[in-house]
Amino acid sequence: MSRYLALAPAASFLALIAVFAGFILFHHNPKVSPRATVGQPAPNAVLPTLASGTVAPLKAAIQGPTLVNFFASWCAPCAQEAPTLMALKAEGVRIVGVAWKDDPAASRAFLAKFGDPYALALVDRDGRTGIDFGISGVPETYLVGPDGRIIDKQAEPLTADSAEALLAKAR
Repeated sequence: MSRYLALAPAASFLALIAVFAGFILFHHNPKVSPRATVGQPAPNAVLPTLASGTVAPLKAAIQGPTLVNFFASWCAPCAQEAPTLMALKAEGVRIVGVAWKDDPAASRAFLAKFGDPYALALVDRDGRTGIDFGISGVPETYLVGPDGRIIDKQAEPLTADSAEALLAKAR
């Protein structure tokens, strides 16, 4: 009897793995596309600004090719891409930031620590605008053309090379 009890934890673990594997295999939606919004108009969101809390339409902030960068203070890769964003700002690239599912005070502290590369920073506290853009997490950066359409997206921290490749798509 004690021999069977010794095997119980291993059997429970294997059963748990089987349940999760079944969930993933049978609940994966092949119609979900992480690039579904590319080529579509950018969502017409009206969000509070990070600086003052007054609402501003995102589309009004898109002037010429614009990077829309979703970030959060709790996101380590967001801190990793901060120097790249600051370099892009220094080169004159227009970047609009969207603090995604983050406390505004924490977002302001993050920008104070790592630099503020944004022409305008907005707050997406409930994450709805991020969902409308199609993000899967942060950081994600969208290149929006002057016509308001999403040209492409980068779903990982921007580097100098990936930023250059993304911006080249606007030319």
